[in-house]
Amino acid sequence: MLLLSWLTPGSSGAASGYGWLLLVLLVFLMWGVQGYFMKFATGVMKPESLFFYMTAGAILLIPVAVLMTEFSSSIEWGWRGPYLAASIQILNSIGALCLVYALRHGKAIIVVPMTALAPVLTVILSLVMYRVVPHPMVVTGMLLASVSIYLMAE
Repeated sequence: MLLLSWLTPGSSGAASGYGWLLLVLLVFLMWGVQGYFMKFATGVMKPESLFFYMTAGAILLIPVAVLMTEFSSSIEWGWRGPYLAASIQILNSIGALCLVYALRHGKAIIVVPMTALAPVLTVILSLVMYRVVPHPMVVTGMLLASVSIYLMAE
């Protein structure tokens, strides 16, 4: 994690202090709690029911997302706005449904670490698309993260 957040000397990063690190650890904790409850729930209910409750929970959180929206900024209402977000979330929901089935019918010790590869692949694809070469320490962090995910799945 520290290698992935490496800033070269003299560069200015938007982050200051170490408060962001606590937020990152909180995200990791929440992902762990979510994974635990998803694995527990797949043992006591059907995957379809679990997916329904996940969807219902997401719908109940819509007011929180609306409260977090900064309406003073311009909002793109065309294809690059809500339609693109909706199509991305449809793909996300298909992935979540596949994850629920994989947890139900597969081995969690393999399934859960492999799902961590999605953000790593997203970062790599975005670096390729934007033709950005990160600092060697960041590349080292990405490689170590990928290797650790692979080793956890073994």
